[in-house]
Amino acid sequence: MANIKSSKKAIKVIAKKTENNHELKARVRNLIKNCDKAILSNDKDNAQKLLADVQKYVDRAVSKGLIKRNTADREKSRLTKKVKGMN
Repeated sequence: MANIKSSKKAIKVIAKKTENNHELKARVRNLIKNCDKAILSNDKDNAQKLLADVQKYVDRAVSKGLIKRNTADREKSRLTKKVKGMN
């Protein structure tokens, strides 16, 4: 355990940031899964809404450095292609 006051505070700050990062990454993964499920069930309206959310949160994760830019672009591209290919 740290003895210095600033080190103790840094530990708290790092823990809070780590928790927020995990929540954002989990939200991105869940949105992608939910969008895929909507596509498989042919629910076009829901899929389009989820696609917009996926794009928003993926870009947010990229700006925080949680996901690489190319990975994010690839995920968004694949989902967009699937949604546009729906009946």
